[in-house]
Amino acid sequence: MEEYEEELVSEALTDGIRVRVSSDYLEDESRPEDSHYVWTYTVRIDNVSEKSVTLKRRTWHVHDAKGHSYVVQGDGVVGEQPVLEPGDAFEYTSGTPLAAPSGMMFGSYEMDREDGQVFEAMIPPFCLDSPYDIARMN
Repeated sequence: MEEYEEELVSEALTDGIRVRVSSDYLEDESRPEDSHYVWTYTVRIDNVSEKSVTLKRRTWHVHDAKGHSYVVQGDGVVGEQPVLEPGDAFEYTSGTPLAAPSGMMFGSYEMDREDGQVFEAMIPPFCLDSPYDIARMN
């Protein structure tokens, strides 16, 4: 099982919530001859604020190098709506297929503070690059 490793980590800080994302191309699950390319991405969310937050919803914007785009929205992440106390972190891994050898993703998490404040924590843009694209997006 061979993976093409992406070494870049994207990071954003919004209202005391730090979001870091890295991605990996999955050679063994991709079929370039069928225009099927697969990545995993790992997200770490750190609460560096002084108030607890709950991740309620997610919005992802996915774009590929062929100009296709779509939006994914839903409750929580990986079936959870994690509560992060000050100093806590939550990490998860998910994945996405594309019909192109490169692309990018970005988005936001709807966060609810314990005091009722609702805000959007930004998910920074990150590249989905494979070794099959000469004109990589990063």
